[in-house]
Amino acid sequence: MTAHALQGDLESTALYDVPGPQARRRHFLYGIVSTVVILGLLAWILYLLFDTDQFTAAKWSPFTYKGIQELLLRGLRNTLKAFLYASVFSLLLGAVLASGRLSVHRPVRWAATVCVEFFRAMPVLVMIFFIFVALKVQPLPALVAGLTLYNGSVLAEVFRTGINSVDKGQREGAYALGMRKTQVMTYVLGPQAVRAMLPTIISQLVVALKDTSLGYLITYEEFLHAGKLIASNLDYDLPFIPVVMIISPIYIGMCMLLSWFAGWVARFERRSLKTEAVDVAPAEPGTVLPGGSR
Repeated sequence: MTAHALQGDLESTALYDVPGPQARRRHFLYGIVSTVVILGLLAWILYLLFDTDQFTAAKWSPFTYKGIQELLLRGLRNTLKAFLYASVFSLLLGAVLASGRLSVHRPVRWAATVCVEFFRAMPVLVMIFFIFVALKVQPLPALVAGLTLYNGSVLAEVFRTGINSVDKGQREGAYALGMRKTQVMTYVLGPQAVRAMLPTIISQLVVALKDTSLGYLITYEEFLHAGKLIASNLDYDLPFIPVVMIISPIYIGMCMLLSWFAGWVARFERRSLKTEAVDVAPAEPGTVLPGGSR
């Protein structure tokens, strides 16, 4: 390799030094050691599972019965129902509270700030229990209301921060064109802020999905509640670990599906006609002002 090529290679990696022969050997050794440690940890976990008889037929036989399968499917359906309600209402509440915090009217801004700070600081489990016990609300509305108040207040801050992150010139230019505040927010600031807010929004929706498991504490028959009923069954030798091994991948899969959906929305936004570049005709001689000379 020539000195010029070596210099170009060095300049292309400005964030770190190019590893030499000894560093590459050391990194290769670190990779081998890490792989051995991870494989050893997995082998130890499998040994404990087999040693405690977690793969016996008695513990896995419940999942072959139609009644158990229907119980799990019903719990999964209830989980998705609570999540859909909570996510939609949280987004709506977050948008309303964010609009209040961005309002030019001081009383509206103060009221929205108090609501956001109060519900964001309140533990979600306390809100769910208060709505269920003190207000005597049914399990599903109590769970959805608690999740909506907490996640909506968090999303309000996400929306407000995303709107404020848009360059100030975009707002000023839109007002200079004569657009009203609602139009500026809908057509100028909102679409640009969504791209920046989307990862945080999806992360908060994942939190809402996982928090639906709190419903079993108020006797809502969601997915975790169904698993708890199966795991505590003495007839099947308390199959706690098998239930965890069935339920956990489903929760992880739903969270990954949300992440995939966020990526799809981001790609769709990039392909949207509203965000694609538009060819502008070159300027031609014309009137500078109405009624002026060419």
